[in-house]
Amino acid sequence: MIWEIAGALFQLAFIRRLEDSYGLSHWRGDQEAEILRLGYVKPEIISWSPRIIVLHNFLSNEECDYLKAIALPRLQVSTVVDAKTGMGIKSKVRTSSGMFLRPNERKYPMIQILDAFYGTWTWMTVTYSYAIEKRISVFSQIPAEHGEQIQVLRYEKDQFYKPHHDYFSDPFNIKRGQRIATMLMYLSDDVEGGETYFPRAGTGDCSCGGKVVKGMSIKPIKGDAVLFWSMGLDGQSDPNSLHGGCAVLSGEKWSATKWMRKKPSS
Repeated sequence: MIWEIAGALFQLAFIRRLEDSYGLSHWRGDQEAEILRLGYVKPEIISWSPRIIVLHNFLSNEECDYLKAIALPRLQVSTVVDAKTGMGIKSKVRTSSGMFLRPNERKYPMIQILDAFYGTWTWMTVTYSYAIEKRISVFSQIPAEHGEQIQVLRYEKDQFYKPHHDYFSDPFNIKRGQRIATMLMYLSDDVEGGETYFPRAGTGDCSCGGKVVKGMSIKPIKGDAVLFWSMGLDGQSDPNSLHGGCAVLSGEKWSATKWMRKKPSS
């Protein structure tokens, strides 16, 4: 419990620093700041129960397009975790297609960043995947080795993911390390519907796949990310973290997901 509270306080302090640095250009030439996109990322805390933070401009357009490009040839029908065996199985509750990045893809091509303030291109000796993984770890305040491999997903018209929890209920996965947080990154624009829906967050109504429902929803915007916790500050799984992917009405919704666990992921 102490670990969870300390982590939340550290992250809150980091979010405050992000708010102070948003839009500032003095990070130019600082490679670590470029990797973290300091000055570009704008945090927005939208719920404390469950804990949800929207990170606007978390990914660059180039990073979004890169993830889509390497995923497209390898997409397969998505699966869900079977509560009895801990294995991935096909299910009608999830109708997308997806793939997982391989560990060696952290070595893929160099990232070229356009400085929004000076209009100049800067070559950096880091890879897309490394930069994204580093950013996720710092913004979530969870060590990188606790993260699972990034999964890239595509939702086409009428596809959805019914509300579910990201934390495990099967003994096999709980023993390997319970999931505590999720970073959901949006990779595409021009999609109608496809919101990320939290039925137990907020007190009003929201839009979900063209329907008005109770709860809170977040519209997919290219480059934005949603960071939310499956575990409360008491160290227990948070049932209010129930969430789903609303049906896509038109276009394609592309996203990338990083799940993080309580201990290093094997």
